[in-house]
Amino acid sequence: MAFPTSVNDQITDAVTQSNVKVLAEAPAMALGSVYQTMAHSLSILFENSVSAQQQQNTLSQAAANMGVMQIYSVDTMAGAAGTEKVSQAGIADNLTGMLTVLNSFRR
Repeated sequence: MAFPTSVNDQITDAVTQSNVKVLAEAPAMALGSVYQTMAHSLSILFENSVSAQQQQNTLSQAAANMGVMQIYSVDTMAGAAGTEKVSQAGIADNLTGMLTVLNSFRR
């Protein structure tokens, strides 16, 4: 000890050594905390990556499904459009009216 005290030297040495031990372990504890934080952040990064891949897979399946549905419905859509053009009401009346107007100009 540097100066005499009324406390036993063995007690002051034990207290000093425990204080030195705490101070000596502080950097290791800090690095341990940093490593745990990095590991946690990295695990969250991987979780987000897996989640994004799963969502992208779901979107690709939905897009492929929509494409297949459109491919299978091409004939149906073409048939429906043709039927609509053929079955429009009033076409015969329009043609008859136009023929009447043209015939009136001939005379």
